[in-house]
Amino acid sequence: MEGSKVDSGKDLPLGLDAATEEEYTLQSKLLQEFTSISNIDKAWTFNSGSGINSQAMFLVSQPNLLANKRRKFILSTEISKESTTSVNFRWAPFPVEMTGVSIIVPSPSGEKLLVVRNPENESPCQIEIWSSSQLEKEYHVPQSVHGSIYTDGWFEGISWNSDETLIAYAAEEPSPTKPTFNDLGYKKGGSPDKDFGSWNGQGDWEEDWGETYAGKRQPVLFVININSGEVQAVKGIGRSLSVGQVVWAPSIRGSDQYLVFVGWSSDTRKLGIKYCYNRPCALYAVRAPFYGAEGNTEDLKDFSTEDVPVVKLTPSISSAFFPRFSPNGKFLIFLSARSSVDSGAHSATNSLHTTEWATDGNLPSSLKIVDVINDACEPLIVVLHGGPHSVSVTSFSKSLAFLSSIGFNLLIVNYRGSLGFGEEALQSLPGKVGTQDVNDVLTAINHVKTPTIFLLGAKDLRVPISTGLQYARVLKKKGVDVKTIVFPDDVHEIERP
Repeated sequence: MEGSKVDSGKDLPLGLDAATEEEYTLQSKLLQEFTSISNIDKAWTFNSGSGINSQAMFLVSQPNLLANKRRKFILSTEISKESTTSVNFRWAPFPVEMTGVSIIVPSPSGEKLLVVRNPENESPCQIEIWSSSQLEKEYHVPQSVHGSIYTDGWFEGISWNSDETLIAYAAEEPSPTKPTFNDLGYKKGGSPDKDFGSWNGQGDWEEDWGETYAGKRQPVLFVININSGEVQAVKGIGRSLSVGQVVWAPSIRGSDQYLVFVGWSSDTRKLGIKYCYNRPCALYAVRAPFYGAEGNTEDLKDFSTEDVPVVKLTPSISSAFFPRFSPNGKFLIFLSARSSVDSGAHSATNSLHTTEWATDGNLPSSLKIVDVINDACEPLIVVLHGGPHSVSVTSFSKSLAFLSSIGFNLLIVNYRGSLGFGEEALQSLPGKVGTQDVNDVLTAINHVKTPTIFLLGAKDLRVPISTGLQYARVLKKKGVDVKTIVFPDDVHEIERP
C-alpha cells in the first residue's frame, strides 16, 4: 500500500499534492463552464417594410482562454408579434464568427453593414461595406490620413447618415512629423525610415487618457463617402478638444448637414477617464462634409471650414454625453454626469436631459435643457417589505411600474435582517426590530423633509392601525408633509381595490 502511494506521487508535478491537483481540476472545469457562456455586447433592431415583423442583429462575444482574447460573433433573428402579449424569435441556425474585426455597425435600414479592421502596426485601417449577400466595398485608409478608429469607451462613435452614403467616426489623428537629427544636427525635411545615419526626436510630450487609451493619439472626427472611399477630416475643431460619440443631426433637404459630438477640453485631467465620470464634457455641433445639393455628383463637398466655428450646445451644464436624436428628429436627448463633475466623486448619479432641436436647418447658439430624469431624489417613494424576515425581489411589479411611469422615484430597501443575505445578517435583527431596520431605511433616505404617505388597513391585526397613526402624528410634529389613507375593509395586505 505504501509503495502504491509513493508511485502515484511521482506522477504529480513538483510542489503539487493530490488534493491540490483535484482542486485545480475542479476549478478549471468550473471556469470553462462559465466562460462558455456568451455575452451579448450590442444589439440592433430594424423595422421591416411590412411593419409586421422586425429584424434584430446581436454582436456576441465569448472568451478564448488559450489565446487570452475574445471571439466575436454575429447572430441574427426575425421577431414576429404572435399576439398582444407575446413575441416569437426565429433565430439563424448558427452565429457567424468575425475574425480580426474591431467593430461592426449596421446602417439604420439594416441593409448595409460597416466592418472595421484596425491595424496592429502601421498598416492601413481597413473599412468594409457589406450587403446581405456579399462584400460591396473595401477601402484601406493609410496612416497618413488617420490611425485606428476608436471602437470602445468614451471616444467610440460611428454614425451613418440618413441616406446611408456617409459615415462619421472618431479615429486617431495621423502621426505627427517628428524632428530628425544626424551627426551634423537638425536635418531639414526629415529622412526616410531606413536612413540609419539619423534619428527621430519624440516631439513634445502629451498626456494621454490612460488605461486602455495609453499610447493612443488624439481622437479626431472623420467622414467617409462609402461610394467613392474618400475620407476627410472634419475641419473647425481645434486640438484643444478630444472628441467622440459623434452622431448625425437630422438632415433637411437643401440645408447644411451637422454633426453633434462630445468634446473634452485639453485642460481636463485625462488619466483615469475610463472609470471616472467626473471629467467635464459638453455637446458640440459642427458643419459636416456632404453631397452637393445638385445631387449629380458623388464627390464629397468640403463645407466644413475653419471659418465656421464649432458651436458649444450645452454651456449651462458641466457634463453632457451619449447624444441621441428622437425618431422624428425634433428632440436631442443626452446623459449627464454633472453630479460627479460638480462633487468630484469618481462616479455618482447620472441624469437624463432633452432639448428641442430646430427643424428649419438653422443651428442654435445654445439649447434650452430640460431635465427628464433628475439626480435629486424627489418625489421619492420608499417601498418596504414586512416580515421582518422577508425580502423585496427584483421581479416585475405592476404597482411599482405604475408609480414609476407617473414620475415617482422608487427606493426599495432590503434592510439588515432581510432574507437572502446570509444567516448572520438575518439573525442580527431579532431583538432590534424597530431600531436596526428603521435606521437602515432612514440611512437610505433623508428622513431633512421627505413627504410620507401612510396606507393603513383598518382591520390589520399584525400591525394595528394605531401604530401607523401614531407614527404619522410624530412626523407631522417634526414638520414633515404627511398624508394618511385608511382602507376600512383591508387587513395587513392591502388588496382592494
